[in-house]
Amino acid sequence: MSAEFSKPMPVPCQPRAWAAWLVKLMGWKIEFDGLPAKQGVLIGYPHTSNWDFITMMPVKWAVGLPVQFFAKASLFRIPLFGRWIRFIGAVPIDRSSPKGVVGEMVEALKQHKQNDTLLWIGLSPEGTRKLTEGWRSGFYQLALGADVPLCMLRIDYGNKVAKINDFMRLSGDVSADYAHLAQVYEGVVGFHAQQAAPIRPLPPRAAGVASAPPINSLK
Repeated sequence: MSAEFSKPMPVPCQPRAWAAWLVKLMGWKIEFDGLPAKQGVLIGYPHTSNWDFITMMPVKWAVGLPVQFFAKASLFRIPLFGRWIRFIGAVPIDRSSPKGVVGEMVEALKQHKQNDTLLWIGLSPEGTRKLTEGWRSGFYQLALGADVPLCMLRIDYGNKVAKINDFMRLSGDVSADYAHLAQVYEGVVGFHAQQAAPIRPLPPRAAGVASAPPINSLK
């Protein structure tokens, strides 16, 4: 599934030297070779601690990764906080839309494809730092519905490596796609290793709302 995206990647990013220095100071390494398209979905796994946000934001800036996340529009009206979340990559979304959150994000990706402009959306497939029975379906519906590449960010505390060079295009065959996801993430260790959810879709009743929360808005 990754064979479709050959190197060198066609979409370069704009790294920031100060952030690369900070990542090195934290003792982390980054594996990144660019992006295969201007639009896509990025998932970060495992998400087991608030340290994920603290660690991955410098990684994002170090490689110039244009990843954004959606947040409630009302949050942007809060003085200072609204400016801050916009600075780190937040984009307002109308949660009351009849299309639903996932539908709104699909439309946003399609619009950026039409305009040939950058938009990568970052999500946590687990949807929480706590141990769950599997992954929520929002990221899958989003990448499949918009027909964009899926980037699998490995947040590996075991080796202190952020690996951002695994991409796939979802086939719609859930079993086959999840088997590939499990293969990519094999061996990755989260901050709280025992809280990493198994890589499998949640049952429909457990999944609840289809949309997955942004990776850096989880509490």
